[in-house]
Amino acid sequence: MSILQTQTTSFKTELYTAVHNLSTDTLKIALYTANADLNEATTIYSSVGEVSGTGYNPGGVPLTGVTISSSGYTAYVDFSDVVFNASVTARCALIYNVTQGNKSIAVLDFGSDKTSTNFTITMPANSATAALIRSSN
Repeated sequence: MSILQTQTTSFKTELYTAVHNLSTDTLKIALYTANADLNEATTIYSSVGEVSGTGYNPGGVPLTGVTISSSGYTAYVDFSDVVFNASVTARCALIYNVTQGNKSIAVLDFGSDKTSTNFTITMPANSATAALIRSSN
């Protein structure tokens, strides 16, 4: 299987055709095992390879606190930290757009399996050089 941290290629293309509105669309994040196949070619949310565990709901949880900013030549997006009140082991996550037919946005690779009873994803700093989703010329 292939796991690669990236903005998906389909997301980048869909930005230029005004498919996504990250400030108003419903976005979610789902957790996956090391057996998942998530990379730049991922186009939509799928339950294949998704984690299961006590308290985890298929499809993940909504992303909140979406903030879109820019600095110099870089635009970037920040989200609130995410807490899954679930007991799971996950290797990666998929951010996707529910409003737009579950279209993929980005893959997060945790680097190794992570296990927790309250699985938390701490988002990076909200800046042009650290934000999770960013684009520059």
